[in-house]
Amino acid sequence: MFTFKELAIGIAGATLLAACATQMKDPATASRGPGLGRAASTEEIGPWDISIPPSGERLPAGSGSVTQGATVYAAKCQSCHGEKGAGKPADPLVGGIGTLASPNPVRTVGSYWPYATTLFDYVRRAMPTTAPMSLTNEEVYAVSAYILHLSGIVAADAVMNAQTLPKVRMPNRDGFVDYSRK
Repeated sequence: MFTFKELAIGIAGATLLAACATQMKDPATASRGPGLGRAASTEEIGPWDISIPPSGERLPAGSGSVTQGATVYAAKCQSCHGEKGAGKPADPLVGGIGTLASPNPVRTVGSYWPYATTLFDYVRRAMPTTAPMSLTNEEVYAVSAYILHLSGIVAADAVMNAQTLPKVRMPNRDGFVDYSRK
């Protein structure tokens, strides 16, 4: 025998399954979904659509130098990534170039990432971890320049911006397969 509560739960479950099955049989209903929420407008999506592809398309205005980056890094990055990107408590950002094929690969910005624009995209979106998306575009360009310099990829007088950053040739650029170009 079933209790009243068990019977009520069973009937509710059967009703829900029947409703779902009916909706799935009617393509017009199924394509509309369950009727929850609404489609986001382009204006609503815009502030969240901040991805930067390898080409650098959609990089924002602004610029930052290695010197400016050292200042921003000391104030907002060093407590996690250590002095000059050496790591501790978070992962190191520099070093490891040429180690990926070794038994002990060191994956850093310079040794692993194929595009400098990935650095900008990641820093802007996720750093610092205590306040993601809080850095200005100028601070992100500056920190990117500083980390690329610490990695030996750009000169001490380098300035990164929407034109210069995509032109930076990363050491592991050819270590990835780019299926978009095939």
